[in-house]
Amino acid sequence: MGDPRKIRKKYKGPGHPWKRERLEAERIIKKEYGLKNKTEIFRADSKLRRFNAQAKRLIRDRTLAQAKKEQQQLLNKLYTLSLIGQNAQLEDVLSLKVTNLLDRRLQTLVTKQNLAMTPKQARQYIVHGHITIHGKKVDAPSYLVTREEETLIAFNAISTLSNVEHPERSKEKRRAEERARKLKPEIEEAKKELKELEKIEQVVGEVTE
Repeated sequence: MGDPRKIRKKYKGPGHPWKRERLEAERIIKKEYGLKNKTEIFRADSKLRRFNAQAKRLIRDRTLAQAKKEQQQLLNKLYTLSLIGQNAQLEDVLSLKVTNLLDRRLQTLVTKQNLAMTPKQARQYIVHGHITIHGKKVDAPSYLVTREEETLIAFNAISTLSNVEHPERSKEKRRAEERARKLKPEIEEAKKELKELEKIEQVVGEVTE
């Protein structure tokens, strides 16, 4: 029997641990995305730095045949993760931020799709096996959802949360109704302004004729 495999960290933390501005930014991100700890920020940052390092190397060697092949593979990968557009270039990779990566986490998308009321609740649903992607259970909140998978996120069919009458689902429904109720006056005001603009355009059209 050989020596057990040494488990190495797959991320690198900040060089200086006590910079006020960075600590405040990390606190805001951690709260906004409902992260368990700052390690999840460091992991996303390390992944982003690897993308940036690869993009910089490929920009430098872009005339080489192998570099062109790797460039297409990198751009395809980032497009699949919905981090860049279809016609993006390597320079666009360098403009990506940590929040772009965090926006593609399963936990974030479950919240945005109103399957959970808060990011922390979304994490709980995922870890407890209530969330599936294309019918397959995914219990990792940090899972990066691809462009195709984004519309396939749903509650697990065998989960009690798949029932729309579940108390937690009822809360979500009431929350959506409350949001719609608050937005209704703004929508009505926008409709009035649109009608007034249409009248003005009609008058202008008659005058110009």
